[in-house]
Amino acid sequence: MHLWATQGGGDRLAGKRILHFAPEKAVRQQMRGNPLYETADLHQPGVTHCVDITHIALADGSYDTVIAHHVLEHIADDRGAMRELFRILAPGGIAILSTPINATRRETYENPSITDPALRTLHFSAPDHKRYYGLDFAERLTEAGFAVETFRLPPELEPHYGLLRAEWLYIAHKPG
Repeated sequence: MHLWATQGGGDRLAGKRILHFAPEKAVRQQMRGNPLYETADLHQPGVTHCVDITHIALADGSYDTVIAHHVLEHIADDRGAMRELFRILAPGGIAILSTPINATRRETYENPSITDPALRTLHFSAPDHKRYYGLDFAERLTEAGFAVETFRLPPELEPHYGLLRAEWLYIAHKPG
């Protein structure tokens, strides 16, 4: 995310009202002192807003940027969560999202009948995952109203920055 935000110089997040779901420690530290940065989670202590991502008790158009890394694969109603992210973004706002992607699959693999943690790990790569996204992840975001672009560095730069090859950053724009 930092590489995307600073690509070409400057900071694409400067001056933006930001809501960060399941905030990572490194990003929280980087944003420390930014009065426009808020955090959200249903279970993580110390966040600004204790909210369910599928029913966000915040006003429409409240934020310019929403960040959610490795969140949506944990949510039973991921499409509802995507619609909520769209709703709380101001026109012209962006959602910065990442999730495990299985690039060998066209469609997302999900099976709500798989509830055993060991079987979830076997099927979805972690005991608390609900699905393993395929290449249709961007289409799901489009269904929620977003225009989506994928950010990746050239393959030869991925090892230099320690980036995972199957981890892509999705920039979901709310028209406006």
